[in-house]
Amino acid sequence: GLARWLTDPAHPLTARVAVNRFWQQIFGTGIVKTAEDFGSQGQWPSNPELLDWLAVDFVESGWDIRRLLKQIMLSAAYRQTSRVTPELLLADPANELLSRGARYRLDAEVVRDSALLLGGLLRENLGGKSVRPYQPDGIWEAVAFVGSTTQYYKRDSGDALYRRSVYTFWKRTAPPPSLMAFDAPSRETCVARRARTNTPLQALVLMNDEQYVEAARNLASRMLQQPGDLSTRLSWGFRLCTGRTPETGELEVLLKTHLQHQQHFAATAGEADKLLAIGLSPRLPEIAAADYAAMTMTANLLLNLDETITRE
Repeated sequence: GLARWLTDPAHPLTARVAVNRFWQQIFGTGIVKTAEDFGSQGQWPSNPELLDWLAVDFVESGWDIRRLLKQIMLSAAYRQTSRVTPELLLADPANELLSRGARYRLDAEVVRDSALLLGGLLRENLGGKSVRPYQPDGIWEAVAFVGSTTQYYKRDSGDALYRRSVYTFWKRTAPPPSLMAFDAPSRETCVARRARTNTPLQALVLMNDEQYVEAARNLASRMLQQPGDLSTRLSWGFRLCTGRTPETGELEVLLKTHLQHQQHFAATAGEADKLLAIGLSPRLPEIAAADYAAMTMTANLLLNLDETITRE
């Protein structure tokens, strides 16, 4: 009876809440900004007519989520550029009227999954048990009961290390630090609307966390296997990460940085092998260590770009 009442076409709330959550997921902010509160204490919708139209259409389509997502993503509002002009900023400072495309940093899980995808490591098979990817040693010991089955963290191996973040085993009292740095909720309470911060710790995670360094190494492998000269390979990697070709000045910076790393690793015996040993995925033995390590550092730079971890 409760289910029938909630999904009754005449019910004013359920479809609106659902549509607003999907809109928030796509645009970064819901039509009703307070996605967790549609009551009298919540914020008024920025476009009530749009919310109502989408909700009615959603119900009449048979609650077809795929159709709704396709409908939103093919709209002119979604496909417009996020570039802002002084006039647009003055007329619509918070972009509540969708005068430009949405721009926001990706969620924690998406940042990790994107890095794995760019490195060719992501395993997209569906279902199955939770997995335990890279995390610091001893992360669970300080908060675990003696004799608990989750007192010690034992990392998985093989494909389990590269599954989507949604399958990560989660201990609420000791959540994954690399995800928490990007504002993933601890899951102790339900969070309908995440905070988005921008801190130096996030860059440090992307630069130094074992998962991201390994992803950079595998992205480097893909770049080194591309046909053409160094500029072509760097341009290919840049486009893969950002969705556009680098400008002349940007390519010059990449070339200069890469050559500096190459000289450093060529002059410092052992450091290249130390870097290439990070992560359990195999390395390409046929590539010289200094070249491989230099491209890994360049790929690490690409994964750190604001454009790489931002939807725009």
